[in-house]
Amino acid sequence: MSLTSEEVNRIAWLARLAIDPDKTAAYARDLSGILDFIEQMGTVDTDQVTPMAHPLDQVQRLRPDTVTEADQRALFQAQAPAVEAGLYLVPKVIE
Repeated sequence: MSLTSEEVNRIAWLARLAIDPDKTAAYARDLSGILDFIEQMGTVDTDQVTPMAHPLDQVQRLRPDTVTEADQRALFQAQAPAVEAGLYLVPKVIE
């Protein structure tokens, strides 16, 4: 896919990026190369490839799911200015 300078300027405007006018052609060439590579990668047959979360065969270390702190909800809600049904009441900010 080949991008024109006008398309690069439009993309830059949408992304709210400022591009020097003399570098637009270089950006168009570089972005076109990236898009061509993505298109080339899309043609690769990956039906027999097993999806993986990480390229290395590693196990993620997880901590045990245990309670480490005491329940202090009643203490915190006792200090709140307004509580109803276990929820904090706050002033309405949208009219």
